[in-house]
Amino acid sequence: MTAACSYVVAVYNRAEYLRMIFAACARQSFRDFEVIVADDGSGPEIAAVVEEARTRHALAVQHLRHDDNGWRKNVMLNSAIRAAESDYLIFTDGDCLPHRRFIEDHMTARETGRYLCGRRVETSARWTAALTLHDVEQGRFERISAGMWWDGLRGHAKRVEDGLRFESPGLRNILHGSNRGMLGSNFSVHRDALMAINGFDEVYDGPGCGEDSDVELRLRLHGLKARSLRHLAIQIHLHHPRTDVPQRCLDRFAALQQNPRMRCIRGLDHLEESSENPAT
Repeated sequence: MTAACSYVVAVYNRAEYLRMIFAACARQSFRDFEVIVADDGSGPEIAAVVEEARTRHALAVQHLRHDDNGWRKNVMLNSAIRAAESDYLIFTDGDCLPHRRFIEDHMTARETGRYLCGRRVETSARWTAALTLHDVEQGRFERISAGMWWDGLRGHAKRVEDGLRFESPGLRNILHGSNRGMLGSNFSVHRDALMAINGFDEVYDGPGCGEDSDVELRLRLHGLKARSLRHLAIQIHLHHPRTDVPQRCLDRFAALQQNPRMRCIRGLDHLEESSENPAT
C-alpha cells in the first residue's frame, strides 16, 4: 500500500466535469491519496483528461476502463477495489466537486466498524453552466453565494444548506438530525469491509440503489454502523438531467430487504447460489 487512501471517481463521459474534479483534487488539504477513475466505457476524451491531470497537477491517477456495454458502474467499482493501493476507499461520482477539506474530513473521521456518509449540494442548471475551471482552481465553487441560495428558494437547487461546513460536533449534532442513508457519491469505508461483503453487486444494471442502498444494507449485516458527515466532507453536485431508477433495480433491492444476505452472488468473487446462506 503506497497511499493513505484511494479516491474512487466513477465516470461516464462528461470530460469537462472530470477536469474540474481534478482541479479540486489538486487543492485538497490532505495530500496522501491516489485517484482511481472507474470509467464505465467513456470515449477517448476521458483518457486525455486523465493524462493532463497527471502532468498538470502531479496527481497519482489510475484509469480503469472497460468497453461501453450499458450501465455497468458496479463492475468498475469492484475493479477499483481490487486495484486500490490503500486500505481505505472514498467513493464519489464524476459530477461531484470536493471541497478542499473533503478528503481530510473523511480521513479524520474514519474508524474501524463504521462507514462514513456525506451529503451534497444539488446545484441548478444556471449555476453549473456559469461555473468555470478557473472558479474551481480558485475555490470559488466552495462559497455558497447569494445566487445559489436564491436558486434553492426557487426550487432550482436542492439542499444548499449542506454546503455549510461546521467543525463543532455539537452544532453538527443539532443540525443534521437523523442519518439519511448512504449516497454513492459521498461515502467511505475500509477496504476489508467491502471485501467481506463481496463488494458491489454487479447484477444491478441501472443507477439508483445498487451502488449505495444495497451496499449500505450489506455493510450493516456485516456489523458496521453509519456515521454522518453532514456539514463536513462538503460536496457540490453539478447539474445534469435527472436519471430515473429502473423498476428492476428497485425490485432487486426490495428482494434483498426481504431476504437479507451479507455477500452478493456476483461481486468481487462470482459465487455459486447454492453456496450462500441467505442469512449471511
